[in-house]
Amino acid sequence: MTEKHIMEVSATDAALSLINDLKQKYGNELIFHQSGGCCDGSAPMCYTKGEFYLGNADVEIGTVRNTSFYM
Repeated sequence: MTEKHIMEVSATDAALSLINDLKQKYGNELIFHQSGGCCDGSAPMCYTKGEFYLGNADVEIGTVRNTSFYM
């Protein structure tokens, strides 16, 4: 069995405020994804749950404001 190690992702107060705004506007079912690539793909992206399909290589590295963060 594979162990799952998830930790809390840190965020600035400004980022937490933005996350609250996003949740109010789009609902609580959000995810964050950051690719392991370079350039624009390296920027963290926010999606409503189900809008972005996670690949086999995507790993949940933690949560911020009860929202999963994948890489």
